[in-house]
Amino acid sequence: MPSPWWGILLGLVVFALLAVWLRRPLRTAAREARFSHARKGFHQQRERLEAKFLRLAAAQPGPDNLHWTDGDFEDSVVYVRNRRSGELLALVGVTMVLEGVGQPPASASDLLGNLRGGTAIFRFDGDHWETDGRVILNRSPSEAVRLYHNDLEVVGREAAERPV
Repeated sequence: MPSPWWGILLGLVVFALLAVWLRRPLRTAAREARFSHARKGFHQQRERLEAKFLRLAAAQPGPDNLHWTDGDFEDSVVYVRNRRSGELLALVGVTMVLEGVGQPPASASDLLGNLRGGTAIFRFDGDHWETDGRVILNRSPSEAVRLYHNDLEVVGREAAERPV
């Protein structure tokens, strides 16, 4: 009569094999669930995040002794994950307005010369979205992803909704 330990050992081996076999699909499903949760949270918090971004960006000096005064965000979003840290980021195109301190623009062409396109960066900390007002200047979100392709992997895109 076989020892009951052989049955226990066989059960453990089968369990270990199943765990190894199911590890990747379970991890992928968990990652997709976290991303779905994060994406919903970004939409719920977006207005607050954009206001905070503009406030923080205005506190930082801009190029050529100019300061950020306003910005206009695109509707589309590119979600990326940092390959090393796993941190989830939302990249949103933004056009920032730069002005000299206490010096209003002399003409409309001066104002147009003070517009700078870039990519606003928002990061998900596992519970909610945050920003520190950082912008990648002169790069759209797609260009930023191409520039940092070794560090970032695209996990989702949301195109701007077009009016009907």
